[in-house]
Amino acid sequence: MPFLIVLFIVIPILELYVIIQVGQWIGVWPTLALLLADAVLGSMLLKHQGRTAWRRFNEALTARRFPGTEVADGVLIVIGGTLLLSPGFITDVFGLFLLIPPTRAIARRLLKRFTVGRFAVIGVPGGGRGPFGPPPGSAGPRPGRDYDFEGTAEEVPPQDDGVDPRLPGGDRG
Repeated sequence: MPFLIVLFIVIPILELYVIIQVGQWIGVWPTLALLLADAVLGSMLLKHQGRTAWRRFNEALTARRFPGTEVADGVLIVIGGTLLLSPGFITDVFGLFLLIPPTRAIARRLLKRFTVGRFAVIGVPGGGRGPFGPPPGSAGPRPGRDYDFEGTAEEVPPQDDGVDPRLPGGDRG
């Protein structure tokens, strides 16, 4: 609850205060031009860093490596871009912090330190078929199947040629 109060009440009030102070210091029109230029440059940086993160994510998947760092970078880039596109100088500083790669690495380490140990991966009993047992209308549990999670598989009718496809090289069983 206190976090939401800070997020939706305190930060906008601070942003208005800083914008008014900058406006009194350099003038209204230069302040508005600075905010507009900041949003345009921020959107360009967001586009560049977003493409880079997407490319690295796809490279990790191609290398069959878990893209944890790439996903964290993507989330931080989206948050940083959102902060840069919102009007205000305070949010722009934090948005820039999340969009520049060296400081994003610092934020990623802080995020990792904050989240490690707070989430647990649990297995589902029954091989991932859910806690409610076999599907309705079936006589018993479903037979185990190998699935292609890349979306490139197609159904092939079973062949009764005495070859066990689960054995390496299709050896006869």
